[in-house]
Amino acid sequence: MRSMDVLVINCGSSSIKFKAYALDDGLLRACLVGVLDRLGGATTLRVNAAGTEPTAQALGVVPDHAAGMRAILAELRVTGLLPEAPRAIGHRIVHGGARFSAAARIDEAVLDALHAATALAPLHNPAGLAGIRACLDAFPGVTQVAVFDTAFHHDLPAAACHYAVPLAWAEQYGVRRYGFHGISHAHVARRAAQHLQRPYDDCRLITLHLGHGASMAAIRDGHCVETSMGMTPLEGLVMGTRGGDLDAGVLLHMQRVAGLDAGQLERALNHDSGLKGLCGEADMRNALARADAGDARAELALAVYCHRVRKYLGAYIAILGRPHALVFTGGVGENAAPVRARICRDLDHLGIHLDAARNAHDDGEPLEFHAGAAPDAIRLLRIRTDEELEIAGQTLHALA
Repeated sequence: MRSMDVLVINCGSSSIKFKAYALDDGLLRACLVGVLDRLGGATTLRVNAAGTEPTAQALGVVPDHAAGMRAILAELRVTGLLPEAPRAIGHRIVHGGARFSAAARIDEAVLDALHAATALAPLHNPAGLAGIRACLDAFPGVTQVAVFDTAFHHDLPAAACHYAVPLAWAEQYGVRRYGFHGISHAHVARRAAQHLQRPYDDCRLITLHLGHGASMAAIRDGHCVETSMGMTPLEGLVMGTRGGDLDAGVLLHMQRVAGLDAGQLERALNHDSGLKGLCGEADMRNALARADAGDARAELALAVYCHRVRKYLGAYIAILGRPHALVFTGGVGENAAPVRARICRDLDHLGIHLDAARNAHDDGEPLEFHAGAAPDAIRLLRIRTDEELEIAGQTLHALA
């Protein structure tokens, strides 16, 4: 296998995705991709390297991310898929707090800042830190770069990033809106600008990252001016197991009348709400199948899901002005044509003209599914996200 220029590590809550890239005539080309699944349970490792057959193996119980990283690196060395150290390693970090507005080379000061931000993302940042530590141990001389999901939203206008709570909460405890999925929003926004043949810094876009987690961003001239997630990924759209926007009084009510404590409320908000809370299905594919079969609860879940997106669309058009395009991405946004149709249907008064046939027929990348060429029409695009490629690009940029 040719030498690696960038190795990307993406530590999720119970998995580790990794992807290696080589520079070829100035372009990053993937030469290795893999995932370690189900940490803490019956863990499996799948690897697909260019020029070789994909492999999958059961590893038994791998207890945590540190052990998972050791298992991945050992397997790559034994199989010869990692013949030498990469030039750089890029790590996805969910929360960079208020400090980081761009990818950062990792040193002791950056590690200290990531530890400090753990209180803001207790389910995600420890996993990212474990990946960093494992790679620092394995490749002590290799430059490591942290790439942040929050960085794209760092410069939100004051009116968009502040909550209307006592200002001391923001000053002392970091209570503000940070936004997430920034790596994905940045990637598809740039690709959309290229497709539209417009300069990125002269584009108005609304990007919809719809997956198990979901968020939207309003982007003006290359800068995010509004986003749906807040201090945590709980705010905003309806998701697989998270309900998004919620009257805070609901939590106080459930604390009083049902005796739920903070841990029980946190569990309900992160794991038992959203599509799952409404119809028992966290997977959009299952919810769609049940709705098609006439299941009333699944139909309600879809109605609430799409209504929330439509409400945000109207708000973002008010803030942004008429966008040049709506850009759908993420597992649901890319693959669930019925969801895209429900969101865009009957919005002609906003300049959103859906071509149902083009939406249902996937005829290319990007997929364009707007109707006609009306002068006020907003382009409707489906663009597949590639967070690992974005991380690799930002990692190389940090080395320059």
